[in-house]
Amino acid sequence: MIEVRNLTKRFGKTVAVDDLSFDVRPGRVTGFLGPNGSGKSTTMRCMVGLDAHERGTTTFAGRNYKQLGSPLHEVGILLDAGYVHPARSGRNHLKWLAATNGIGFKRVDEVLELVGMTEVADRKLKGYSLGMKQRLGLAATLLGDPGTMILDEPANGLDPEGIRWMRDFLRHYATQGRSVLVSSHLLGEMSLLAQDLVVIGRGRLISQSSVDDFVRRHASAWVRVRSPQLATLIETLEQRGAKVERVDGADAIDVFDLAIEQVGEAAAAAQVTLHELATKTESLEDAFLSATADSQEYRSGGVA
Repeated sequence: MIEVRNLTKRFGKTVAVDDLSFDVRPGRVTGFLGPNGSGKSTTMRCMVGLDAHERGTTTFAGRNYKQLGSPLHEVGILLDAGYVHPARSGRNHLKWLAATNGIGFKRVDEVLELVGMTEVADRKLKGYSLGMKQRLGLAATLLGDPGTMILDEPANGLDPEGIRWMRDFLRHYATQGRSVLVSSHLLGEMSLLAQDLVVIGRGRLISQSSVDDFVRRHASAWVRVRSPQLATLIETLEQRGAKVERVDGADAIDVFDLAIEQVGEAAAAAQVTLHELATKTESLEDAFLSATADSQEYRSGGVA
């Protein structure tokens, strides 16, 4: 269990993290989202003592990071996969980390195999691609088999197979009762990975909830209907106060302002045959953009 309470960090007169509080529950992957400049990376650095903060606390199972006797055994951290000595090999990089926490070198070979890096483990890090460094960074977080993981943009540089592997691994890791906090800009991937979300903007908490609850609150939903008797159905639904829009190139309509049960009952009452009746919802990306609309530091122009 990670508990962040009233975390505040300033850079000069700029408040980067503003009285931020949230929890990361064991057994679940928690996505950490926010626009560029929202304070996600700074928050993570403050949580583990890499940046000094003005006030607030972060505890891991009731203790702050400095109180952990063997940190790699309790909290695995991947904040910058590129921060490695270029002249070391991947294997020696992990051996050096293992030695600092009393971890046997056999474990180095195990985590290299786990992340698919055994064949390149003896190459110099200066020759690693970004994706290879990300896999090595994940291997480093796993050395002590910790109960908590904190990962900042772990899919950056990975190919599709690597992203899929990381998603499956982290979800499995969390099911073992561990706490996983993952920051990412890949919202489509986050919708597949995370069960919970912490969303911040300008250093402040916007939302903490499950992914499903977040999408329900911040995204639009409607009912998709296909029928060979659309004209009759449209008339019936509009009489009941629905807004109806035709779907281009399909024998279908989108229905707003009526629940799916009401649409089905209206069709039955009008003796209309249905070939499809389904609830549609906007994506996590749509919900995120809606929730953070007032917290975007940078806004793109319109498409010409």
